[in-house]
Amino acid sequence: MPRGATAIDLAYAVHTDIGNRCVAARINYELALPQAELNNGDRVEIVTEPNAVPNPTWLSYVKTARARSQIRHFLKTMRGEESRALGERLLEHQLRALGAGETEIPAEKWDKLLRESGAKTRQEILSDIGLGKRLAAIVARKLLAISDHSATEGKPPGSIVIRGSEGMAVQFAKCCSPIPGDPILGFIKKGQGLVVHTHDCPTARKSRGDPEKWIDVEWDPDTDRMFDVSIRVALLDQRGVLAKVAAAIAGAGCNITNVSVNTDRSKYAINYFTVQVANRMHLARLMRTLRRIPEVVRILRTKD
Repeated sequence: MPRGATAIDLAYAVHTDIGNRCVAARINYELALPQAELNNGDRVEIVTEPNAVPNPTWLSYVKTARARSQIRHFLKTMRGEESRALGERLLEHQLRALGAGETEIPAEKWDKLLRESGAKTRQEILSDIGLGKRLAAIVARKLLAISDHSATEGKPPGSIVIRGSEGMAVQFAKCCSPIPGDPILGFIKKGQGLVVHTHDCPTARKSRGDPEKWIDVEWDPDTDRMFDVSIRVALLDQRGVLAKVAAAIAGAGCNITNVSVNTDRSKYAINYFTVQVANRMHLARLMRTLRRIPEVVRILRTKD
C-alpha cells in the first residue's frame, strides 16, 4: 500500500465487494473510521454491513487508483439507476395529469421520440428526466402528440411522494434543510435531478420563474431515514454545559454531525448544532428536552 493509504484502500485491495460495504475498521483492535490512515505493521480488520454503499467523500481520502476507480464506478452506476427510477416516476406523474399512463404509450410513439431526441434507449430518456436534463412535462406531451400550447390538459397532477430513500437522484436543499413534516415543493435542476425545498424557502422563492420545473411533492408517511437539521442554542457560558447538551441530544435519539461554538465577552455562548432527526415531531421533542436544561437560554431551528 502507498504511504498515507487508508482502511478503504485496503478494503478495495482485498475485494471490490468488501470496499463497497465497508463501514468501519479495527486497527490494532481499536475501532476506527474507514478513512483512517494505516501504518507499517498495523493489524487491520474491515467491518462491513450488507446494505452499506460507498460514500462520495471517500474520493478525497483514498490513495490507490483501484479504490478510486471502483468508488467512481459504483457511484456512477447507482446514480444512473436512481435517476432512471426517479425519471420514470416524474414521467408517469405528468402522463397521468394528461389523462394517460406510461403503460398506455404505444412502442411506435417511443421509437419516434427516440429518433427525434437523439437518445439511444428509453432508459436514457428516463435518466435524463431524473437528472433534470429533460423536462417530464415536455416528454409527456411529445409522447401524446400534444402541443406545448395546447389547452386540452387533463386533471391537475397529483404530488410526487418523497420517501427519503431515493439516494442521489433526490437532493434536499442545504438552504432550508427540509425534514418530514415540513411543507415542501420540488425543483427540477439540470444535472442534479429533483431538489426538495421547504415552501417558505427564500432561495426557492427567487427561482419560481419557470413553472415547468416546479412540481408538487409530499412526504411519504413511512420515511425510515434520518435528516440533517440545524439548531442554534444560546447557553450560559459555564463549565461542562456543552457536554450536558450533547448528552441530552444523544438521549433524544439524535446524532450530532457537526457543532460550532461562538463565544464573546458576554456570559453567553452561541452553539450551532447539525443534528439528525426523523421528522418535525422528533425535532420538537428534542427542543423540549433541551429547554429543560437550566443553562439553555434560547433555542431555535436555523436555515441557510
